[in-house]
Amino acid sequence: MDKSFWKDKKVLITGHTGFKGSWLSLWLQRMEANVIGYSLPPPTKPSLFEVGHVADGMVSITGDVCDLEQVQATIAKHEPEIIFHMAAQSLVHYSYAHPVETYSTNVMGAVNVLEAIRHSRCVRVVIIVTSDKCYENNEGLWGYREIDPMGGYDPYSSSKGCVELITSGYRSSFFSKGGFLDQETWVATVRAGNVIGGGDWAKDRLIPDIMKAMMESRVVVIRNPDAIRPWQHVLEPLCGYLMLVERLWSRRKEFDGAWNFGPDDKDAKPVSWVAEFVTNLWGQGARWELDPNEHRHEARYLKLDCSKAKSLLGWKPKLNICKTLEWIVDWYRSYKESKDMRDITEDHIVRFENL
Repeated sequence: MDKSFWKDKKVLITGHTGFKGSWLSLWLQRMEANVIGYSLPPPTKPSLFEVGHVADGMVSITGDVCDLEQVQATIAKHEPEIIFHMAAQSLVHYSYAHPVETYSTNVMGAVNVLEAIRHSRCVRVVIIVTSDKCYENNEGLWGYREIDPMGGYDPYSSSKGCVELITSGYRSSFFSKGGFLDQETWVATVRAGNVIGGGDWAKDRLIPDIMKAMMESRVVVIRNPDAIRPWQHVLEPLCGYLMLVERLWSRRKEFDGAWNFGPDDKDAKPVSWVAEFVTNLWGQGARWELDPNEHRHEARYLKLDCSKAKSLLGWKPKLNICKTLEWIVDWYRSYKESKDMRDITEDHIVRFENL
């Protein structure tokens, strides 16, 4: 990654108040990009956006990606050169209870962003963030490649598969040479594994559930201990997204399309292994137990094949699962001790850059 590339670049992030959006906003601010955020208020309280004072170094706009006119007006006013579309309803369990909201936000939100870009002439590179759950998951032992079929058992997962298809349609129709508009905008979709890190307080996610329980001296309750997930620190895929933008900026056709960013196979661990490791790191008598209640369907196994990113981008994971969890416990312990969480988060970014 070339940090000098980002100096003075005009970058719009939708969903900048979310967990991944906040980390990306702080990273881009450190690299002296001109960052504009467009999002609903933070989805949790507390949130990294608030405790990390993310808004201090950027333009922060409250807005809904379901509002096409406001999205178009924001792009017209600020004229971003690069857009990261991250705004989404991001929780599987929530999607079962709120399927209409999930499809509206994820599918039509992506349509609105792409449509607004279609009517602009300032945007040069677009990254649409979807999910590893966009694949038709047969829970096989192989990693899914970018050319594998889209699918999704639950509303969240299938909405992300829809976003992949929509983006492909817009790319071929409007943003590629030979398309209807012949527009010089390069569009890629990115699919990450189970992203974890400090500052996540989302409901029904393993690390936030563990950390909230331990900080409140409660027993950690685990609902699906045998499920195996491709765990990775949030900075890993974000680094891949940034590297991908740098390649797309030079208008190299081979870098548009879909990209996987996941951990090495050895870091795909069962939920029970993660819970045991984190509770041991925290100490103070922390422990976990099985939730006896019945739960909605969740995939037991999902793995990504990241050969494309490794061979064409030169991207590779820097942190193994043990180091990732150590950094996470350090972040939440610092929060519990009322430290300056912007400083702590930026320190993690610097440490990652120096690996």
